[in-house]
Amino acid sequence: MDNLNLLLDGFATVVSPGNLLYALIGVLVGTAVGVLPGIGPAMTVALLLPLTYGLSPTGAFIMFAGIYYGGMYGGSTTSILLNTPGESSSVVTAIEGNKMARSGRAAQALATAAIGSFVAGLIGTVLLVVLAPFVVTFALSLGAPAYFALMVLSFVAVTAVLGTSRVRGFASLGIGLAIGLIGLDSVTGQQRLTFGIPLLADGVDVVVLVVGIFAVGEALWVAAHLRRRAAEVVPVGRPWMGRDDWGRSWRPWLRGTALGFPFGALPAGGAEIPTFLSYVTEKRLARRPEEFGHGAIEGVAGPEAANNASAAGSLVPMLSLGLPVNATAAVMLAAFTQYGIQPGPLLFEREPQLVWALIASLFVGNLLLLVLNLPLAPLWAMLLRIPRPSLYAGILFFASMGAYAVNAQSLDLVILLVLGLLGFAMRRYGLPVLPLVIGVILGPRAERQMRLTFQLSDGAVGGLWSEPVAVGVYVLVAGILAWPLARWAMRRRRVAPTAEPVGAGRS
Repeated sequence: MDNLNLLLDGFATVVSPGNLLYALIGVLVGTAVGVLPGIGPAMTVALLLPLTYGLSPTGAFIMFAGIYYGGMYGGSTTSILLNTPGESSSVVTAIEGNKMARSGRAAQALATAAIGSFVAGLIGTVLLVVLAPFVVTFALSLGAPAYFALMVLSFVAVTAVLGTSRVRGFASLGIGLAIGLIGLDSVTGQQRLTFGIPLLADGVDVVVLVVGIFAVGEALWVAAHLRRRAAEVVPVGRPWMGRDDWGRSWRPWLRGTALGFPFGALPAGGAEIPTFLSYVTEKRLARRPEEFGHGAIEGVAGPEAANNASAAGSLVPMLSLGLPVNATAAVMLAAFTQYGIQPGPLLFEREPQLVWALIASLFVGNLLLLVLNLPLAPLWAMLLRIPRPSLYAGILFFASMGAYAVNAQSLDLVILLVLGLLGFAMRRYGLPVLPLVIGVILGPRAERQMRLTFQLSDGAVGGLWSEPVAVGVYVLVAGILAWPLARWAMRRRRVAPTAEPVGAGRS
């Protein structure tokens, strides 16, 4: 009942005229930027994070929630109209969505994506309200060894699951951990990796890092592969759905939500696996399986619901444990640290008004997205006509303005450019970005928990697994690391030659 009262207080905070305006601006700006090709939700929130600097923390996070959900929705428009997914989780939506658009059903594809996003976001946020307090209660019972083990699990999960190469994943994580070491040692006060530059004593600002890696790195990558031709735009019309479309969509919405939310709450679970599973499930259960590959509406409704439910699920470990499980959650976590707010289990106790206003704003922003994006879909399609050179020139301009606004120091612009070149190099050589961001954010916190663990155990290494939860987590980590080797051994045994040795049976 206390949580319900706190949620009602959060709604009272959000529906005030000023905060409601922030939510509306966040939804509009997030969708407008997220709908542009090549710009996913993580890059959207990183690029627009500087817009919230002049606001109070509550107003900033209300706007940030709108930007987050708006950026998530925008990717579906790009996938359906241009067959250009803004991120990997939108790839499955593009399979059937673009086929529908090219057959003159872009309106129905956009409508089922919008309503599916609303349904999944609504159910996912309700589950967030229900589950997050229980996770917080559990987290408060954990000690430093368990927290360190959970952070090690996050490091291993994001490097072992993402991408095609574990070597590249761990290389990216190592770069992030190294960047996280820049600044003063929290225990001894000694400078680390500052190269004699006093301004680096406070470390690299997280906002400058995420804007440089995502926005500047993406802009440089696109500039290196730029083709001077206008984007092809499919006519949209007014989004609407007939009775048959509704009948074929509502079950995929629910099934996609059921698949997406739990995967979103897992470390490195992401939205790629549930969107693919949703597509396969709908193809098997469809009454008209022959339409798949030619524009089946179930192939848009299910994966898009799974994508947005996964986004809601990712907020559970971020708010309750302070553990980001995807790039977008990592950027949101950076926003907390930018305001001097320590995320984790005590966040619900120390900042209850902020947390519950943020959760309530997810409900409000989700509703605003549905009301605004159905009639404004043709307008978002017009944004796709912006020439790529003008688009990414604007991105570089706003990224530089945002980086300079953090500390009003020209050094931040130099760091922004260096990080942008790093982001470009990572794209060039196939290094995933998420392990780097996780390393920068969680690295210093993992170091503090490790030092505290050794202090409590008088330097004994056994202190790292002195709690049952820590032991269970390390077993899970060992399983994740050993699984490829076990799978290779099983495959080798399965394909072992069964033929007789050469010369066998000869007299």
